[in-house]
Amino acid sequence: MEQTLILLKPDAVQRGLVGAILGRLEQRGLKITALRLLQMDAALAGRHYEAHVDKPFYKGLVSFITAGPIVAAVLEGPNAVAVMRSTMGDTNAGKAAPGTIRGDFAVDIGRNLIHGSDAPDTAQREIALFFEPSQILSYARANDPWIVE
Repeated sequence: MEQTLILLKPDAVQRGLVGAILGRLEQRGLKITALRLLQMDAALAGRHYEAHVDKPFYKGLVSFITAGPIVAAVLEGPNAVAVMRSTMGDTNAGKAAPGTIRGDFAVDIGRNLIHGSDAPDTAQREIALFFEPSQILSYARANDPWIVE
């Protein structure tokens, strides 16, 4: 099974959307295997967003992600990265399709509620930033046979 990392950003936490967003992901069939609430510091944000360090929006990105608590989670399922990204919707929330997380709950590119890993190798790197291997659980759900063939 593939794993991916999601971060529910400070806007999702402050707006009280954590439960609604996690519920959508579980309803989609993804399994939560690790979950934590944390306050990201600038050092962790720098490691997480290192690919964007030379981009003009980098400082604002770090400032925003460290502005309040976030929720980090590891999700698991077949093609978890692709499933997660289609469920999130377009990064520019104003262009995100209705029915996606961003399409239903966000309107601004800078306040788009959620981060999701963009590829399986990126997911593994990002997961290691937020979770120790012992914090990621492996378990079967009673409904798994009804989700995955």
